[in-house]
Amino acid sequence: MSKPLSTVLATACVLALPALAHGRPVALTAQLKNYGGDGAYLAAYLTDAKGTYVRTLWVAGGKAKYYKHLSDWSRLSAGDAKRLNGVTGASVGAGRTLKVTADLADALLDAGYEIRIDAAAEDMRDSPSEVRIPLTKANAGKPQAGKQYIQSATFQLQ
Repeated sequence: MSKPLSTVLATACVLALPALAHGRPVALTAQLKNYGGDGAYLAAYLTDAKGTYVRTLWVAGGKAKYYKHLSDWSRLSAGDAKRLNGVTGASVGAGRTLKVTADLADALLDAGYEIRIDAAAEDMRDSPSEVRIPLTKANAGKPQAGKQYIQSATFQLQ
C-alpha cells in the first residue's frame, strides 16, 4: 500500500471512531423506601444481553468490607480491577434519593443491555439485582420498582 493511501485510511479511521463511540450522559435516580434501617449500600452496574458484567456505574457506601453483600455485582465484577475507580460515594439513607450520572455509548441503547442495582443494609437482608432496568429508549424516564429497599429507579437520557 502506498504511503499516501495508508495515511488517508488511517486519518479516516481516526475521524470515524469518535462517531462510533459517541455517547451521552445518562442520569440514574434511585428513590429508597423508608425501610427503617441504616444507610443502604448500592451498586449500580451495566450488564450485556447475556447478563455478563460490563462496568460499574456507581457504588454508594464507603467500606469495602461490606461490598460482598452486594452479591451479584461483587460476583460479576470480581475480575474488574478498575471497578471502583472514581465511582464511589456515601451510603444512602432510608427515604433518601441517589442521583448519579454516567456516560454510556449510544450503541448500548436497545441492544439488550441492562442497568442493575444491588442493595444491602446492615442487619437486614441483602437484595441482589434489586432493580433491573433494560437500557432502551422506551424505558427512559419510566420508574422501575425495587424488591426491598428501592421504591423506584429511573434513568434519563441527556
